Amino acid sequence: MSMPAMKTEITPVAIPQTPSAAPVVSIAPKRVPRAETYAKMAKEAAVRVVPPLIVVALLLVVWELICRRAGSSLPPPSKVFKDTKELILDPFFDHGGIDKGLFWHLSASLQRVAYGYSLAAIAGIALGTLVGQSVWAMRGLDPLFQVLRTIPPLAWLPLSLAAFRDGQPSAIFVIFITSVWPIIINTAVGIRNIPQDYRNVAAVVQLNPLEFFTKIMIPAAAPYIFTGLRIGIGLSWLAIVAAEMLIGGVGIGFFIWDAWNSSHISEIILALFYVGIIGFLLDRLIAGLGKVVTRGTAAN
Repeated sequence: MSMPAMKTEITPVAIPQTPSAAPVVSIAPKRVPRAETYAKMAKEAAVRVVPPLIVVALLLVVWELICRRAGSSLPPPSKVFKDTKELILDPFFDHGGIDKGLFWHLSASLQRVAYGYSLAAIAGIALGTLVGQSVWAMRGLDPLFQVLRTIPPLAWLPLSLAAFRDGQPSAIFVIFITSVWPIIINTAVGIRNIPQDYRNVAAVVQLNPLEFFTKIMIPAAAPYIFTGLRIGIGLSWLAIVAAEMLIGGVGIGFFIWDAWNSSHISEIILALFYVGIIGFLLDRLIAGLGKVVTRGTAAN
């Protein structure tokens, strides 16, 4: 007896196909055209420069109109330029003695400021750190600092002349004693305001006093320190101009006083213009340095 044939059914199975990977296309960032970059920079510069220029132009026009009248005691800008044209065009002449161009007077003043201000910065940061870190130092020194800083700069000049018996170190001392106080006070405030978390971390990693000073204390207090340094450089420039009027010799302060004695009002106005511009540049220099050191945390 024959066996019936068995019918086998084959069920088709769908085999999943792996989709082909999409090609990776790298899209390069679109470069901003150089002309557009320059146009943006020019626009930003114009926003900063044009408004002050407009204000200065208006002030010059008002000054010209007021001082051109008969009987005016001050010369108008046109006469100032006419009287001081040689000083403006040739600031480097040197005929010996005190007969020098404005460059040499400004250079002598800046050298004195550099010496006195550098000493003030070193001593101010050191004393400010001591006062800010030690409660006993703060109680003992802070009242003394608060009293001494109220003494006018020129009040120190007779004492410094009696001590040094020379105009150069006396002027440097006046600069030092004038500019050191804001540096001390701002440094002390910055040290006292260091967050306690920073001190706790320093204790955990067991930093020695020198490492704590260089890695924690100074970086944390740097914005305050540079605020004091900016105030100090302005006071230094003010003090040297006033001191040089009395000690004589070469310097922008003496130049102003000598021009007054010679009744050269136009020269005084020109010198004041240079004094203001250099004072502004010194402030911007310290502000820029502070911005670099503190990575933008110092005030502009």
